[in-house]
Amino acid sequence: MTKKVGIVTINDNNNYGNRLQNYAVQKKIQSLDCDSITLKNHVTINSKDKFFIRVIKFILKNYKNKTKQREKYFIDFNKNIIFSSNYITPYSRIKNKFDAFIVGSDQVWNPNFGRLRDVDLLCFANDNQRIAFSASFGISELPEEYKEKTANELKKFKAISVREDDGKKIVEELTGRNDVEVLVDPTMLLSADEWDKVSKKPKQLKTNRYILNYFLGELCENRKKEIERIAKENNCEIINMLDKNSGFYETGPSEFLYLEKNAFLICTDSFHSCVFAIIYNRPFVVFDREDKNISMNSRIETLINKFELENRKFDGGITEKNLKHDYTNAYKILEKEKEKSYRFLLKALNLEEKIEGKKSN
Repeated sequence: MTKKVGIVTINDNNNYGNRLQNYAVQKKIQSLDCDSITLKNHVTINSKDKFFIRVIKFILKNYKNKTKQREKYFIDFNKNIIFSSNYITPYSRIKNKFDAFIVGSDQVWNPNFGRLRDVDLLCFANDNQRIAFSASFGISELPEEYKEKTANELKKFKAISVREDDGKKIVEELTGRNDVEVLVDPTMLLSADEWDKVSKKPKQLKTNRYILNYFLGELCENRKKEIERIAKENNCEIINMLDKNSGFYETGPSEFLYLEKNAFLICTDSFHSCVFAIIYNRPFVVFDREDKNISMNSRIETLINKFELENRKFDGGITEKNLKHDYTNAYKILEKEKEKSYRFLLKALNLEEKIEGKKSN
């Protein structure tokens, strides 16, 4: 009988990486001959949190027609994902309708983003139904006020995997568990060919030679001029994808995939932009994030160190060596990481017989 798995993740119609990882988790579960449904859930924002106050003010200030148009592309991409018809709460009586629940990936346990709620800790499920798949805290240390409850709930999970070493350390220190695994982001579990199935060429794209700028933080003048110089020397246009004044701002996850795949060079401070540069075998230069309010540099460091791509880091200038790349070794590492994720899911979902079947073949 086909198993039914509920996915709990951040429902966000503004973040490329979030939507793409949600799709990847669904596809991976389906590849194991299981049904999967992403459970709609609301996020509770703490009004006292200064970070969220800044975010809300920023959104209200910049919520123009382009933002509305951009959201339409995200809604269009979401047609590739199977969602529940209703929103769930910690009191939803759905545990008898599913065989297992998976929370992840993305920063589903980041208290700064209003997470670590009962829903994110799968409190509505039976203990043996609770699975964390490449979950992320997004921070290196959990605030004291979250520790006791989080520890109590994580001890109940059947299986836990996280995306970063810091996450493993947090869980181990809170619970004393010794079975926590560190797995790659689920987006890396799908091949370039699989991603091509949901990729679309942006209607705005009129060139086949461009440098893709994908910066979540600020881009200082010196770095901007360096990118402009390399673009001029190589007869490339520059596409600033997240610039609200750019036509490319009105694009969704499908268009993001196309732009990543076909770029002459990718310049970024984004984790998922680096991920898809690797998947699509494109040269990229990764910059430290200049926005000091939200540091994501640690997870990018983990990524490039794991795949031995330290030479992709920006060191003050872009040279010919940055335009060349060889990911042969990275792909060997990736195959091992895919196998780790595969085995984790099989064990967590009680599908170990598939491992034996694979051996016999």
